[in-house]
Amino acid sequence: MIKPSIATLPEGRSLWEPSTAIATVFGTGLLPIAPGTWGSAVALPFGWIIADIGGWQTLLVAAVIAALGGWWASSRYVALTGRDDPSEIVIDEVAAQWFALCVVPTAFVAYFAAFFVFRLFDTIKPWPASWADREVGGGFGVMLDDLIAGAYSVIVLAALHHFQVI
Repeated sequence: MIKPSIATLPEGRSLWEPSTAIATVFGTGLLPIAPGTWGSAVALPFGWIIADIGGWQTLLVAAVIAALGGWWASSRYVALTGRDDPSEIVIDEVAAQWFALCVVPTAFVAYFAAFFVFRLFDTIKPWPASWADREVGGGFGVMLDDLIAGAYSVIVLAALHHFQVI
């Protein structure tokens, strides 16, 4: 049986370099099997803390900062590695997951639902996320398809919360 191992960064990349640290969320994207899922999972406790301290508005601001910082970091990472949408970039999952969390209460069931719904949309990529994934390049493209999946998640989660399912 082959055990999955932690991935390594491309030649010349180091977690000491700010854009690499941000893009990979301090190495989270190097974890084995489904790095995007790890990125979404690591977003949950930090999202909870941010929302608990400052409410959904502060979490929204954090999501915007993560999206803008992620755009910069992903653009730099893609340019320096010459790879289009490397799987170790997971800041896109963090930003989009935080957007999804903005519409649910800080409760275990709600956060589990937000995680599941976002991962579903991020995996199936309904249009226009699928279009963005195929057609938009660079760091903006890395971020855009996940942010669209996050927007779909917001719609579904807001409805579930409104109808008191979560």
